[in-house]
Amino acid sequence: MKEYISVIKNYTTFSGRATRREYWMFSLVSILVSMSLALLDIGLGISGDRDRSLLSDLYTALIFLPSIAVQIRRAHDTSRSGWVILIPFYSLYVMLLKSAPEKNSYGPPVHHH
Repeated sequence: MKEYISVIKNYTTFSGRATRREYWMFSLVSILVSMSLALLDIGLGISGDRDRSLLSDLYTALIFLPSIAVQIRRAHDTSRSGWVILIPFYSLYVMLLKSAPEKNSYGPPVHHH
């Protein structure tokens, strides 16, 4: 959960690095929150239509910028430009890679305790 909070706090930070754990924990929590909100929408009967979830869509809009920022920092952590997030399957591959262990042009490695 601390990784999720860290990403939210750094929602406009496009420089630096983000660990693989930070990226994937943020992604996991975001998916779980979105699914929970979609179920809540159904339970409360406030879905816009059959395929839309008002609360889930609102949440997705709110985390759009932090999601982009953490993807860019994750690419930096593998010594790649943040622009790689625009290449669909390659960007997923980059998100799976181990962190570059040494300092790179995007900064020193990030160590979370």
